[in-house]
Amino acid sequence: MRLILAITGCSGVIYGVRLLEVCRELGIETDLIISPAGEQILAMELKKSAEDLRKLATRSYSYHDLSAPISSGSVRTDGMVIAPCSMKTLGLMASGITSNLISRSADVVLKQNRPLILVPRETPLNLIHLENMIKLKRAGATILPAMPAFYHEPKEIGDLVDFVVGKVLDLLGVEHQLYRRWRG
Repeated sequence: MRLILAITGCSGVIYGVRLLEVCRELGIETDLIISPAGEQILAMELKKSAEDLRKLATRSYSYHDLSAPISSGSVRTDGMVIAPCSMKTLGLMASGITSNLISRSADVVLKQNRPLILVPRETPLNLIHLENMIKLKRAGATILPAMPAFYHEPKEIGDLVDFVVGKVLDLLGVEHQLYRRWRG
């Protein structure tokens, strides 16, 4: 499996970082893109650098590199996840603006009918946010807000993060043991 993973500039970079770690553990190839604002949030929230994450990825690309292989539909991938997905990035995609590698790769994934999973973390949501999400859902994206459940009795923050990452993997059909499933 080959997955494009993008980390954008909003709180919650821990979701993208954990997804990258789990993909590496599971042997999933990753093409990583981090927005400039994502790099800033990564340093603020997790005290990590983009270089730390590039070491975990199979391949990484500059946010500005519109000639990267993943900007073309001829390059086979199994989908794309943007975690976290900022409202700026969501708005660009909803408007069809492909001015950076994240929005271009998302556009390619949609036009190729591959999974595009967006993990917004913003709250509360205004009408523009919701309308942009509806536009992307209609275009084929999956909106998976970073909303962990509590039925699995989480004990620490990592358990909550793993729940959301597990839901992303579920949508991609990837087996995992990141959380205890509901048994009724």
